[in-house]
Amino acid sequence: MKIYISIFALGILVSLQASCQSPNASNKEAEAVAQKTKTPVEVPAKNELDSAYFASGCFWCVEAVYESVKGVKESISGYSGGHTENPSYQSSNTGRTGHAEAVEIMYDAKVISFSQLVDVYFGSQDITQINGQGPDRGSQYRSIIFYQNKAQKKIIDTKIAALEKEVGEGNVGAQVLPFEKFWEGEAYHQDYEKLHPENGYIQNVSIPRLKRFQKKFPELLKEGLKH
Repeated sequence: MKIYISIFALGILVSLQASCQSPNASNKEAEAVAQKTKTPVEVPAKNELDSAYFASGCFWCVEAVYESVKGVKESISGYSGGHTENPSYQSSNTGRTGHAEAVEIMYDAKVISFSQLVDVYFGSQDITQINGQGPDRGSQYRSIIFYQNKAQKKIIDTKIAALEKEVGEGNVGAQVLPFEKFWEGEAYHQDYEKLHPENGYIQNVSIPRLKRFQKKFPELLKEGLKH
């Protein structure tokens, strides 16, 4: 009798859990669809520099990659792609804010184009990895490429279509989202790779990733970085 009651109770518990989880899953799916259909925010040029926004794993790594690219004047680490205000490193790392570690790229469009920046983006990561890059796992490390207008989205979609011919349809892991807002990260995250070359993560993850990119795209590097 006790066994029967236990089994019966377990069945009720499983049913309750399923009923609680389903709406949450539906809400997340609905939120994702709604986010993709939002009107992108176009950021005006500042001091004759345009801006672009990317997420691709740890922002220390991505910041360093773009800092090495010709025409890029500044690369800033921060957060984007979520649904909360004023995200922090601690809050975004819970995965509950929806934000991913991202970078804001300030660049001279006369020297390097948005299309080339997208090439840098896809050429400096594992394009098939979902919710992470390398050892960094979780939605806060997911790959997102943000567009500010239809022209940028067309460039991104065209490049993804070409990549899918190599890795298979649907196997490019990056989300493509309309840009909404970028939240600048804490001061201690800025230029982290440059300022902390002795850090174990920097030595074992960031620098190897940077060197792989530089070897792959020597023509896009700033003078002094070409080998």
